[in-house]
Amino acid sequence: MKQKILVVDDDAAILEVLEMRLGAMGFDVAVTSDPRKALEAVEASRFDLALLDLRMVPTDGMRLMEALHQRQPRLPVVIMTAHGTIQTAVEAVRRGAFDYITKPFVNDELRAKIARTLATRRWARDRERLLTVGQALASSGVMARVLDSVAQATVEATDADRCVVFQLERGALVPMASAGSPPPSWERLEAAASAAMDKGVPLAVSDGADGGTIVASPLVVQHGPAGALVIETSVRLEPGDDDLELLALFSSQAAIAIRNTHDLERLRSGAVAALGRMATQVAHEVKNPLAGLRLYAHHLEQRLARAGDAEAKELAGKIAGTVDDLASVVAQITAFGRPPELHRTATSLHAVLDECLELGRARHPSERVEIVRAYDQSCPQAMLDPRELKKAFLNLVLNALEALDGAGKLTVATEYSAAAGMVVVTIDDTGPGMTEETLARAFDLFFTTKATGTGLGMSIARSVINLHAGELTVSSHENYGTRVQARLPLEPVPK
Repeated sequence: MKQKILVVDDDAAILEVLEMRLGAMGFDVAVTSDPRKALEAVEASRFDLALLDLRMVPTDGMRLMEALHQRQPRLPVVIMTAHGTIQTAVEAVRRGAFDYITKPFVNDELRAKIARTLATRRWARDRERLLTVGQALASSGVMARVLDSVAQATVEATDADRCVVFQLERGALVPMASAGSPPPSWERLEAAASAAMDKGVPLAVSDGADGGTIVASPLVVQHGPAGALVIETSVRLEPGDDDLELLALFSSQAAIAIRNTHDLERLRSGAVAALGRMATQVAHEVKNPLAGLRLYAHHLEQRLARAGDAEAKELAGKIAGTVDDLASVVAQITAFGRPPELHRTATSLHAVLDECLELGRARHPSERVEIVRAYDQSCPQAMLDPRELKKAFLNLVLNALEALDGAGKLTVATEYSAAAGMVVVTIDDTGPGMTEETLARAFDLFFTTKATGTGLGMSIARSVINLHAGELTVSSHENYGTRVQARLPLEPVPK
């Protein structure tokens, strides 16, 4: 696809010469002497370069450049000027022009300036976006964070309206990250993703509904495609070869994030199993002595009460309470070390969530915490284990309420997809959020930022969701709260 150059000059002879020379160089050229038509052209289509005459009436080249940059911020501009106004051209470069060229034109100089401008623009754009994605991949290693960075960088680099990263999960394409405006039709994007995965190469398809273009690039992981990176552009933006190459680069970054996550999960599963067995043995050895300590503390408390020693009785009560806390930790370790078998029954997921919210409210009462329920009423009853799910979601709700510290907003939402046979449960809080380090370790065993936490809650929650063949993810930014999402496949109750 030809690169597009916009030329604006009030000299008709200059326009004619440049249209002929640039066309001979293989560019798609649009020429005009009217600054207003130049602005309309940039609003209607994307250009790779603009050549602007410095001295025009009534709008000079610098004012026109600023107006063009309001409509297409990364459009490189080369100022055309006569010898007597080179100092002004230098000032234009300081104000945002990429370069300047003097009249009359020398053909080799014109060709070299244009080639350098386009090459430098592409290098700077690609380097900036890939650096952003690389930093996310190296710093956090969290797949959700990396895929978010990939989607955002893709939109910024290609000027697309939107970007969606799909991942293949149990035979269905699931949107894992997105950037830009919401898509008018998920089905069209999903169809393009599926086609790109089938062919194994990036492809572009015309979006017949709106006249734009959808471009999809497969995410290839080890033995085959694991998803696709999809962009959608409006009618005025036609993706070029550079965009396809850039899309392939970004899709490779997304594929690396997915592959790293799969490798980490395999390593973690083996380590967690070994640690779980060891933890269970330790908990078993500690459990009986703790029961004895609790009994002795209770007897001591009764004797001190009969003796009338209130201060010592209070101290004995604190000992008993501490022993209870230790017993609770042992129970959690035992539960984690021996994952339960699921006992699926007809279950209302919303009823389970309501019970968790009520229990959470009872443990952390506060009139300054607003709890919002945003349930998808189309979500059916399903064959789930309500006891285990209550354990998982109660941990997540308590984490959110503790993060709010008595003030803020907790939102629990569900979104059901009958086509995918899946429900997504989202728990949002407006708390302080997590640092990059804390987020990266959110599922690590025994890692906690709480003074009295065990560091097992998130691991237990994830193990329960995994037992249901689901997935638990966390996203968070400092000062912007935390979002936890559980994707659960639903097996509807037979009628």
